[in-house]
Amino acid sequence: MFDIGRWQEIFQSISKNKLRTSLGAFTVTLGIFIFTVLFGMGNGLKNTFDKFFSDDATNTIFIWSGRTSKAYKGFKEGRQIQFENEDLELLRKELGDKIEYITPRVYKSVQATRKNESGAYTMRAVFPDHQFLEKTIIDEGKFIDERDVKNKSRVVVIGRLVEQDLFKNESALGKFIELNGLAYKVVGIFSDAGGDNEERLIYAPVSTIQLIHMNTEDIDQINLSFNKAMGVAGAKKMVSDISKILKKKHNVAREDTSGIRVRSVFDDYQQNMQFANMLQIIVLFIGIGTLMAGAIAIGNIMVFVVKERTKELGIRKALGATPSSIVGLILQESVFITAIAGYIGILIAMFALSRMGNNLEDYFITNPQVNQSTIFWATVILILVGALAGYVPARRAARIKPVVALSDD
Repeated sequence: MFDIGRWQEIFQSISKNKLRTSLGAFTVTLGIFIFTVLFGMGNGLKNTFDKFFSDDATNTIFIWSGRTSKAYKGFKEGRQIQFENEDLELLRKELGDKIEYITPRVYKSVQATRKNESGAYTMRAVFPDHQFLEKTIIDEGKFIDERDVKNKSRVVVIGRLVEQDLFKNESALGKFIELNGLAYKVVGIFSDAGGDNEERLIYAPVSTIQLIHMNTEDIDQINLSFNKAMGVAGAKKMVSDISKILKKKHNVAREDTSGIRVRSVFDDYQQNMQFANMLQIIVLFIGIGTLMAGAIAIGNIMVFVVKERTKELGIRKALGATPSSIVGLILQESVFITAIAGYIGILIAMFALSRMGNNLEDYFITNPQVNQSTIFWATVILILVGALAGYVPARRAARIKPVVALSDD
């Protein structure tokens, strides 16, 4: 029940101890401000990691070939390992339904020309599965499909910025461009969350590029995604299995880390998110520590309040006031001061985070914000801190004996 008399006493007590109350409240405000801002910046760091990894599916595995670092089975070290189409077929055969999508990559630097416009670009020759691994967004037309690969069609899918460079304000869909002097039909225009570099790429069927530009079945890289139902342990085992399969085929020593390299985006993502979570745990301890300092400050204020009101509290008890009502009065004042100071800190922190926006992207912090659940738990912490701050002086006030209190000077 709302007791106006009790609230009047609380405000009267606060007005009598303005300086001490202000200093204690400032400590709480500063504590919750630091906690909220640092927690928001931790979320901003997570947002940066999410943005960084949003360009690729988080269950993607990248496989590269390189030069061996160890002699093995009569082969000298320094041997260049070259992947071919049969390596993809081997992985499909050995891993089966553990693979979700798979594609080769062949990289070519090309000079693209269209009428009077030209530019140098990187071409990626791929399978249709590449669209899902790279999270390529088709704005117009289509991506490379199985028919294009089977027929070795001279078709390309170009990035949004390639279209702007070569076609200006025209649509490129259905038109032709020359790549190193050969005409290719544009069957699709794409955009990509990876940004400008990704949107200045050109995709073509791998079979076409192998035939026209190389006349081999060589591939530069293999990308695949694993079935997420396998879980973390299954994914890690799959990375190990891929390495063993390919090293066995190409006669590379198991301990050779440079002949064949396998990396999972999921592992990188997990490691970075664990780093961000650890930072937030540290922030949590810093915030709680600062709030505890505020609680001590509020507690000291309440000790002085109790001491100054000793005679008054003794009279209350002599007139029949129960210990619980005394405790309730002191706790209510403590929680009220802490809550008001804390809410001010939260509001200032929210304003500061909103002003930061994306101005800290150079420091790997993107859109630092706190969610509703964080605000809820911050409120709970405030109430607990306020109750903790008032408990000791409230208990002391409840134990005051009327005779002792009335004789207090």
